[in-house]
Amino acid sequence: MGPQGRGKAVVNLVHLSGQEKIAAFVSVKSFDPGRYVLLATRKGIVKKTEIAAFANPRQAGIIALGVEDDDALIEAVLTSGTDEILLGTREGMAIHFVEEDVRPMGRTAYGVKGIELDTGDEVVGLEVVSPGGTVLTLTGNGYGKRTAIEEYRLQSRGGKGTIDIKTTGRNGPVVGVKFLRSDEQVMLITEKGMIIRLNTADISTIGRNTQGVRLIQLEEGDHLVSVARLAEREEGDEGGPPRPDVPPEGKEEA
Repeated sequence: MGPQGRGKAVVNLVHLSGQEKIAAFVSVKSFDPGRYVLLATRKGIVKKTEIAAFANPRQAGIIALGVEDDDALIEAVLTSGTDEILLGTREGMAIHFVEEDVRPMGRTAYGVKGIELDTGDEVVGLEVVSPGGTVLTLTGNGYGKRTAIEEYRLQSRGGKGTIDIKTTGRNGPVVGVKFLRSDEQVMLITEKGMIIRLNTADISTIGRNTQGVRLIQLEEGDHLVSVARLAEREEGDEGGPPRPDVPPEGKEEA
């Protein structure tokens, strides 16, 4: 359907309880052993489970993570078991650690601490990262920047991390963190439903302890709420190659 369409209610596709909402989805081509689903919660808990544990879902779904009443799942990614991980927070902190720091657990486990949060802070992004790429950070008032992943030193999970971006009244809190392997296309989405498409090659690459530059001019009262990486390049688009975790056309998503 077109951009003005309201979409299809998710409850028509997936059985959800009255209080449950979709928080994340990943494209899965197979459930081969040796691959993992890494989950992160708002309060900085991370958990890794072998993807084979999800090979036989029921109509009502199966438990993927035990979550405390005051916490919630915010993101899920596929990993190889030996990847590097970045968590980004609302107040502009980030932690970069190796996936091996998180031991595999069963589906009903609660996970382990990924980052130590200051009072009032929460995790807003989980990304698989690798050398040579950049971290794209977006804030609520329409500002953002790219920073080389090498500026985020590797450390043990559970620490306080390092500054990712300076959050102020000017640029607002962090609303999205994405890892870019090359110059990719992204879409920025606002609270009032406006979308802007950007080539990340046009976004400045600067240091961690900075506020970023304006990426989108917002109407009064509107705020940036999310960023989405375009899964595929359209014919004639410039940018990097398709991401390896995106299934080719015709492959089933689960």
